[in-house]
Amino acid sequence: MTFSARELRLLALPVLACIALLAAGSALIIWTTGKRVAEERALAAAREERSQARERLMRIAEEEREVKEKLEIYRRLKDIGILGEEQRLEWADAMARIRTQLELPDLRYRVERQAPLKTVPGKPANVEFYASTMHVVLALLHEGDLLRFLEDLRASGNAYYAVRSCSVTRSGQAVTITGLSPRLRAECDIDLITILDRAAKA
Repeated sequence: MTFSARELRLLALPVLACIALLAAGSALIIWTTGKRVAEERALAAAREERSQARERLMRIAEEEREVKEKLEIYRRLKDIGILGEEQRLEWADAMARIRTQLELPDLRYRVERQAPLKTVPGKPANVEFYASTMHVVLALLHEGDLLRFLEDLRASGNAYYAVRSCSVTRSGQAVTITGLSPRLRAECDIDLITILDRAAKA
C-alpha cells in the first residue's frame, strides 16, 4: 500500500503526535516507576527508623527500671545505716538498749578494727565493703535469749550484722531457789559490715 504525498502530509501530524504521546507515556512510566521505588525506599527507611526508635525506647525504659530498682536498694541501705562510715556510737547504744530490753544478766563485747572485705564480683569500682568483727560474750538464762539478742541486733540497723560463729556452753553455776541464775554462756563473733561509696562521698 502506497501513500500519496498529500496523504503522507496529512498523516505526518498524527504520527508525530502518536510518537510524542508514546515518548511521554514511556517517560511517565519511567518517572512513576522511579518515584514508586523512591517511595518504597523511603517507606522502608521510615519503618527501619521507627523500629530503631522503638528499640531505643525499650532500652531506655529498661535502663530506667533498673536505675529505679538500684536507687530503691540504695535508699534502703542508707535508711538502715549500712552506707557510709562505721557508726560505733550507734552500735554501743544498740547494745545497751538490747541488754536493757532483754534483761540480759551479763553482756560484754569488743569491736575489732575495721578491715576491707575481699572484692565482690560485679561491684561498682567506687564501692568498698568493710567489716568490723565484734566479739560478744553473753550470760544466758536459756538459748532463746541468744536468738532474741541476734534478732534485735539485726533489727537495730547501722550495719549489716553477719554472724560468723556462735558457741554456747554451760556456765557451771548452780541452780538457785528462784531458778533465774544464768546457766549458759554464749560467745559470738559477728561481722558488722558497712559499705562505703566513694563516688557519693566526693
